[in-house]
Amino acid sequence: MLIDLTLRCPIHDSFRVRQIAGLFDLPPYDQSTEHFHVEVPGLDEPWQIGLIVGPSGSGKSSVARRTFSCAPELSNTWPPERAVIDCFGEHPIGIITQMLAAVGFSSPPAWLKPYRVLSRGEQFRCELARALLAPGELAVFDEFTSVVDRSVARAASAAVGKSIRQGRIAKRFVAVTCHYDVAEWLAPDWVLDMGSGRLARGSLRRPAIRLEVVRCRHAAWGLFRRHHYLSRELNRAAHCYLVLWQGEPVAFGAVLAQPGRAGQWRITRIVVLPDYQGLGIGHRLASALGEICRGERRKLSITTSHPAMIAALRHASDWRVSGVKKLGFRLHRGPRSAGLAASASRGRSVVSFQYTSMRV
Repeated sequence: MLIDLTLRCPIHDSFRVRQIAGLFDLPPYDQSTEHFHVEVPGLDEPWQIGLIVGPSGSGKSSVARRTFSCAPELSNTWPPERAVIDCFGEHPIGIITQMLAAVGFSSPPAWLKPYRVLSRGEQFRCELARALLAPGELAVFDEFTSVVDRSVARAASAAVGKSIRQGRIAKRFVAVTCHYDVAEWLAPDWVLDMGSGRLARGSLRRPAIRLEVVRCRHAAWGLFRRHHYLSRELNRAAHCYLVLWQGEPVAFGAVLAQPGRAGQWRITRIVVLPDYQGLGIGHRLASALGEICRGERRKLSITTSHPAMIAALRHASDWRVSGVKKLGFRLHRGPRSAGLAASASRGRSVVSFQYTSMRV
């Protein structure tokens, strides 16, 4: 689809306008005019992810609005005191948590906090999740990754790209950004470079993520403990491991012997730092710990209620389900004498997995 777009902006006459025109020898005119003639794939073509990229002021947002006018405009306001999990409209809780995990925001403790106290990277992922949950077949996200550091940008791009291609997000997505570095991580089906006006078709291949798993001291848990969704305490007998990406710690894992079961160990902690969630690091760490235990002639299991981890291990060829439980409890609100209670976590799945072998 060819887009022929002319943007006009009035320039009001003033003494200072004339001063600048004189200083820089600018011709007199009463409006600024820019013309764009570009090709953009239409919605009638088979694609899932698009990218419009270019320098500031190159017309990215204007072309996106002209091309994909069906995309809804979203409010940037978030209630100052409400938990972010309450700020996604009438969607069921399962749909909301699945979308948060799909964009790489997989920290249940952070879901209970207001938007205003989250890190900028966590806020960005909340905004991304809300855009993807909006009605319609298309989500257009302007200023994509513009306000986060580049580690978060890479991880978030890879997370949303993978989730769309695997069908976990049933929506087309167009990212609009001035950052060229997200292209290889998002792996879009097409890229419109507003700097050159050229459209490139064909998905890029995401760079390999090379991780190193090393044994570490118990003290390393301090960097990760506040991000764990259950107890923050760690058994002193646990064997601890760090995951390093480009020399930086990004995840923590710990395994512990099971009393009375010779040779049987279990994963007692897996935590990925928020900035690196959505890349599949947790699953890869679990499998790496499985291989470490196998090399030491030990069996390894994991029991988890985290939806993202359950989904990943269910589809993994090196883990098998060994047990499923449905749990629930009663959450009392207000004074006990009032007798008020609400059902919480009813039907929550807790799934056990046994490591089998290295995938082939």
